[in-house]
Amino acid sequence: MVEKQATFGLVQVGVVLLALATAIIHIVLALPTNLIMFYLNGAGYIGLTAALYLPQLAVYRRRLRWALIGYTAITIVGWAVVGERSLIAYLDKLIEVALIGLLAIEVRQEGER
Repeated sequence: MVEKQATFGLVQVGVVLLALATAIIHIVLALPTNLIMFYLNGAGYIGLTAALYLPQLAVYRRRLRWALIGYTAITIVGWAVVGERSLIAYLDKLIEVALIGLLAIEVRQEGER
């Protein structure tokens, strides 16, 4: 199956902005504590999002999208189990839920093409 050329519209811009926002939050939270887990989480968001939209990886786009959805869901569950309850944490979870929502819209749009 040949992957069609992806359009880069408002949904994709939203995915990139939300993924960068949560990545930056995790990296900034890691700075004072030097928790490697937060650095890696931020890097994971950046890496998966970049891979999702790289033309060279277009044949893997569906899998990468689902990987980013799963990664985000695991991050939310991890926070629910051991995370700190703070304003920034709740804001970040809202960002992550919105990210999953936009990725789900992409899944739906892909099915319509």
